[in-house]
Amino acid sequence: MSNTPSAVKEPAQSSNGLRILGWFVFVVAIVGGALFAWFKSDSAPNLAWMAWTKPTAIFFITIVCLLLAMSIWEAISPGSGPRIGILRFETTRGDRLFLSLLGSAFIHLAWLGFVGPDLWKALGVSLVYALLVFTLV
Repeated sequence: MSNTPSAVKEPAQSSNGLRILGWFVFVVAIVGGALFAWFKSDSAPNLAWMAWTKPTAIFFITIVCLLLAMSIWEAISPGSGPRIGILRFETTRGDRLFLSLLGSAFIHLAWLGFVGPDLWKALGVSLVYALLVFTLV
């Protein structure tokens, strides 16, 4: 038997990030449940003036899902420091997501102005644009 102390392993950095992400998701679920219950009650504000349609709800749900997916990606694979792409300035994952969302908004607005209200092809163009931004920028 040797008297040398055994090496103490330190927790991995990614498990700490997952723990933080888990608490974040837990808090979001609690707040979301409370808001859902409040909006179902009689004291909820009247939001009929906002004209929430199914496409509008899908749009905002998609943005929330993208932000959550980026958070999970960063928690699982932290780091990924800035890189320089074809635009010759440093971008991070979040920057590329922002550029993708902003460009997609302009693509959809231009499509509405020049082509018309059928936005399925504009969605395809936006997805290709986002793919190019994440790979090249």
